[in-house]
Amino acid sequence: MGVPTVGCACAVCTSTDPRNHRLRPSVMVQWKDAGGRARTIVIDTGPDFREQALRAGLTRLDAVFYTHAHADHIFGMDDLRPLSFAVQREDGEAIPLYAAPETAEVLERVYGYTFSPHATYPTRARVRLETLRERTVIHGVEFLRVPVKHGTLEIAGFRFGNAAYFTDVSEIPESSFAMLKELDVLVLSALRHKPHPSHATLEQAVGWAKRVGARQTWLTHIAHDLGHEETNRILPENIRLAYDGLSVPVRL
Repeated sequence: MGVPTVGCACAVCTSTDPRNHRLRPSVMVQWKDAGGRARTIVIDTGPDFREQALRAGLTRLDAVFYTHAHADHIFGMDDLRPLSFAVQREDGEAIPLYAAPETAEVLERVYGYTFSPHATYPTRARVRLETLRERTVIHGVEFLRVPVKHGTLEIAGFRFGNAAYFTDVSEIPESSFAMLKELDVLVLSALRHKPHPSHATLEQAVGWAKRVGARQTWLTHIAHDLGHEETNRILPENIRLAYDGLSVPVRL
């Protein structure tokens, strides 16, 4: 729900520490292709995507990957419009949106004015839905889909190079742990201390992070139950709460 959370006056929501001000989670991956051209993908476009894109100075986008179709992960899709206009893309093509079929169905329904074959809105986003497969290569970089559970839903995590990104996780299947060997950077959701039916607790996430054994783990999708500084004090040195604007180098 973001922090500060609407209507809440708890210590975290009223904190003056900027690391306790949390927009809905998303990640941007940037690299240079074989020709030296800058490339960018985003995982999830939540309701705060516009603000995040402006802060990050995002001016072009090569693709979007979606983890699942909940509002806090898709409700910024329309803000892809200015990035999608052909004058800003060298190929004039629509931005591909990689989504599982059930996620694509929700996007098509919510954004009917964009995806309907009868849509006539002249400045709709120039995007196209692509089926998310096990492996997707974007300008030389491979993005591997890693299935995880979000309550009763199977959703997508992603591995790219020596890094992996998971949000809204309540269970990691054994077959997915096998895809996480030799990671340097792990980004993993950890909602709060109290158990939740569809999200990992802080303690569960720390246990998974220790099992994966990445050089550094950053915890995301954090509720207002966890203050930044006080939580970091009880975490292992290589596991920390992420914060808005955090930049981490990875090998792709």
